[in-house]
Amino acid sequence: MAHNKGRFHFDGGAATYLGTGILGLLITVFTLGICFPFALVLQERWKAKHSFIDGQRLVFTGSAIGLFGHWIKWLLLIFVTLGVYSFWVVPRISKWKWENIDFDPTWVPNSLPAQAVQGQLPQAAVNPAGAVQAPVSSAELA
Repeated sequence: MAHNKGRFHFDGGAATYLGTGILGLLITVFTLGICFPFALVLQERWKAKHSFIDGQRLVFTGSAIGLFGHWIKWLLLIFVTLGVYSFWVVPRISKWKWENIDFDPTWVPNSLPAQAVQGQLPQAAVNPAGAVQAPVSSAELA
């Protein structure tokens, strides 16, 4: 049995994944790849929104505008080098994506995804400091 079972959770569905993917594809195709950063940010935000580590939701903080200047430069270099520069672009994009992933500070750790209500996840959550928090009942909130 894996030691991290239950620490990582993903609750994304096929319909929203397909919709996000189609929109990203349309953005990229109709702009001939120039607006790929916008499609990439759209996809990464969807992934992060549906990803949880120890009950904490992730958030993608990157912006397409922040990547756009680099993307235009990389696109030109890929064109000039007949595609060879793409071997350097892929790791740089991966690095940029990882640098722009964080825990969502607005997420309430006790408000776990819908699967937790169905008993698939533990009801207690771990805050970023590592302390286990007991679940809050609706009576305590009133």
